[in-house]
Amino acid sequence: MSGKRKYSVELKIKIVQEYLSGKSGGMHLVAEKYNMSYGQLKRWIHLYEQHGAEGLRQSSRTFSGEFKIHVVEYMHENRMSLSEAAYYFCIQNISTISKWERIYYEEGRDALLIERRGRSSMKKKNSLKTIKSVDNNEDLLAEVQRLRMENEYLKKLNALVQEREKSKQRKK
Repeated sequence: MSGKRKYSVELKIKIVQEYLSGKSGGMHLVAEKYNMSYGQLKRWIHLYEQHGAEGLRQSSRTFSGEFKIHVVEYMHENRMSLSEAAYYFCIQNISTISKWERIYYEEGRDALLIERRGRSSMKKKNSLKTIKSVDNNEDLLAEVQRLRMENEYLKKLNALVQEREKSKQRKK
């Protein structure tokens, strides 16, 4: 298998149709014949079956926030995997949906409406940190309290163990 290699749309269609004709001897043989990964061929076949030749066109698109929200919610309502959602919505890169899903659950639904491409300013970063810190303040205080109690417990336990060791040495 080779690294990243560009294939024309026509060649992609030819390869997929060769596999779908059933005369090629299977997906692994077709992938080997064209020096490509099995996974890539499988992805092309799914895209072709779902969207036709249009699904194989390499397009760098931008997605609206509403579309991103729709994809994540549709995927979960219908219990789709990332790859199934990518095929269904004709999204080339599965990690794109994974990133949307992470943002959706970590920062909330409306966070997908924010444009995140390009260099972000420090002002935006600081305001997001402030919002997160206010939300997490109570959780952090509870965590600090729990850790302080744990620390005190361990100190007392250590003192008891040391005292036991000293008493054993005295008895000898």
